[in-house]
Amino acid sequence: MKILIVLTSHSALGNTGNKTGFWIEEFAAPYYILEAAGADITIASPLGGQPPIDPKSDEEGAQTPATIRFKADAALQEILAHTQKLTDIDADDFDAVFYPGGHGPMWDLTNDIDSITLIEEFWDSKKPIAAVCHAPAVLLNAKDENGNYLIKGKRVTGFTNSEESAVKLTDVVPFLLEDELIKKGGLYSKKEDWASYSVTDGLLITGQNPGSSEAVAESLLKLLQNKPLAPKKEKRERIAK
Repeated sequence: MKILIVLTSHSALGNTGNKTGFWIEEFAAPYYILEAAGADITIASPLGGQPPIDPKSDEEGAQTPATIRFKADAALQEILAHTQKLTDIDADDFDAVFYPGGHGPMWDLTNDIDSITLIEEFWDSKKPIAAVCHAPAVLLNAKDENGNYLIKGKRVTGFTNSEESAVKLTDVVPFLLEDELIKKGGLYSKKEDWASYSVTDGLLITGQNPGSSEAVAESLLKLLQNKPLAPKKEKRERIAK
């Protein structure tokens, strides 16, 4: 069972002068769940190397057992410091892909052609695609084999407008994820702010917020354990985005 985890390389929180990146909990909790299940995990990012960590995810109020374990895990931190470049990744080498959130993906992975291409190739090969919190933004510009937006008509969730308001970033982010998922045809649903909520529609798994990261990882494992590995499929001709 080979799983690709894709992290953001974007570190600037809009024009605020503050930093962003990936959210530790959304990476660490799924990583440890997948690793415990025997997954062979590869980590990649658009620029490769050390991906930026959202400093707020390292604050005292954001600590969880997974983040505490991560901070003491020198081996994983060394792996994280040397992520592979997305341009060097082949979807054929993996059985599933997982995108942790943090605000970073809204700026780079949403429009990154290598990420979009990978997502479409996983989809074409009928392999699971999972994303949590702000990371469902990576699905917004991916399309299916018929040229329709991938999420059109599919049940999805992601960071809510009210959660964005609660962290006072409504006017900072490039778009509101809840609104954009709906605009692209997603059948969006949510629970109350900060509740754990994961939605599975076929091979597409999305989670609402950081507290949903474990649920998304568990859903991904369930799909992989109950699904025969997909055969390689001829890659479709790419249309310029």
